[in-house]
Amino acid sequence: MSSPSSPSPRSAARTAPAPAPWPATGPRSPARALTVCSVAGLVLLLPTVLAAWLAVFASEHGGDCLMYGERCQTVPGTVLWACFWAAVGLGVTALAWPRTRWTSARCWAVGLQWGAQLTLGALILSGA
Repeated sequence: MSSPSSPSPRSAARTAPAPAPWPATGPRSPARALTVCSVAGLVLLLPTVLAAWLAVFASEHGGDCLMYGERCQTVPGTVLWACFWAAVGLGVTALAWPRTRWTSARCWAVGLQWGAQLTLGALILSGA
């Protein structure tokens, strides 16, 4: 028999915490979240542009522009290209920047990347 001061094997088994079925992980770091957002923006850039152009060309105005060269959008191509390359450049900058240094600057780069990407999509759709 066990002495009263030492716990019995049964009571020790009841008080011990059960092992977790998966490894415990802490909250995601802001640096990792910025990397994920930057990669997501870069991956979604071309599908965003292609979907916007498809929507424009599926409209009546876009069809007329495509078939007859009439009623085409008035947004200059240089503005569209500037938004596209700004989104690419800011995304690559946010990825290349060291994770542990100047996290706030990376945050701004990712925010501006998404802003340029959404502005590009909106400018393309404005021609619809």
